[in-house]
Amino acid sequence: MTEPRAANPLFLPKSRLDDLIGQLAAAGFEVVGPRLEQQAIVYGPIRSASDLPIGWTDLQGPGSYRLQRRGDEAYFGYVVGPHSWKKYLFPPTLTLWHARRTGDTFTIEESNDEPPRRALLGVRGCELHAIAVQDRVFLNRAGQFTDPFYAKARQRLFLIAVECETAGGTCFCTSMGTGPQIDDPLDAHSAPRRGRHAYDLALTELDDGFVVRVGSAAGQDLVARLGLAAAAPEQIAEGRRRVAAAAQAMGRWLDTTDLRQLLHRNQEHPRWDAVADRCLSCTNCTMVCPTCFCSSVADVTDLSLENAQRVRKWDSCFNPEFAKVHGGDFRPSIRARYRQWLTHKFASWYDQFDVSGCVGCGRCITWCPVGIDVTEEINAIRAADGQRRLD
Repeated sequence: MTEPRAANPLFLPKSRLDDLIGQLAAAGFEVVGPRLEQQAIVYGPIRSASDLPIGWTDLQGPGSYRLQRRGDEAYFGYVVGPHSWKKYLFPPTLTLWHARRTGDTFTIEESNDEPPRRALLGVRGCELHAIAVQDRVFLNRAGQFTDPFYAKARQRLFLIAVECETAGGTCFCTSMGTGPQIDDPLDAHSAPRRGRHAYDLALTELDDGFVVRVGSAAGQDLVARLGLAAAAPEQIAEGRRRVAAAAQAMGRWLDTTDLRQLLHRNQEHPRWDAVADRCLSCTNCTMVCPTCFCSSVADVTDLSLENAQRVRKWDSCFNPEFAKVHGGDFRPSIRARYRQWLTHKFASWYDQFDVSGCVGCGRCITWCPVGIDVTEEINAIRAADGQRRLD
């Protein structure tokens, strides 16, 4: 059933952004958004608009990130930083159950950690797609395999998307069909080729305010309480112009034609050796990636041997021990581990989830210590398609 929404975009003056944040807080949401910390733009609690990185942007390149003052006072004039929103749905560390020994027996209790109600402010188009990708992984996959914590956290989420008006040096969302625009999830004609995604409100920043589009009943209720006026046609047109300009200024481009088949047929391409000579297998790319979901579990017992717990932690296919099984390690080399990661992300992810595992945010390029660029690696393989490794 189609959810109600505003028939036309509305306009939120910047002076009233605090009203929106206040309404969310009053409704019991923890508002999380971009803020300046440790010389980066990261995600954290937002209590007022003054917490936002107003007037700041981030300059990014392969293995390079730094902040710079803008020439204006844009509230969301940055790209994406080292954090992704996945940590609020798929926490880096999560206790799955507790066990307690009593005499000659023991009892196991599942963890009842209740994720808070959160409103995520400033979710980019690529990040909406990343959340949609993880939804495919953790929510009712083929009628089963639902992750209970993820499902609860996702249900309690209020998403405020913000369209990008600044393109980053490592961004290639246009190549992946994930941005910089926010497509209307309720309009089948504008839904992206990767599948629909959902937001409650979508904002397009102008100099003096935001054009607001409503994407859910919850979003409609919020704007009704704010009593916003309709956006003027020229405001809507200016917002579209700014987003279109960002689409023309992407720092990277990737030809995705026949990409799945390209990578599958080039498993022995010599480029894998070239990249392995540079790769540190440090796991940075998987830690910053908004869609990677590898994890490991550990059983931890206290010194009394009376209490134990099972803990899930983020893991990475780049860890040397990740592929260790009885009898050996089936990916002992960096070459094998990098090939697995990139091929899974851009090819075999389609086989599992009918969608690409990459949303073009460019984080893996920016935060790689040696500046390995996935678009460069794929383009190099395409340029010498069919060339085989010489052993």
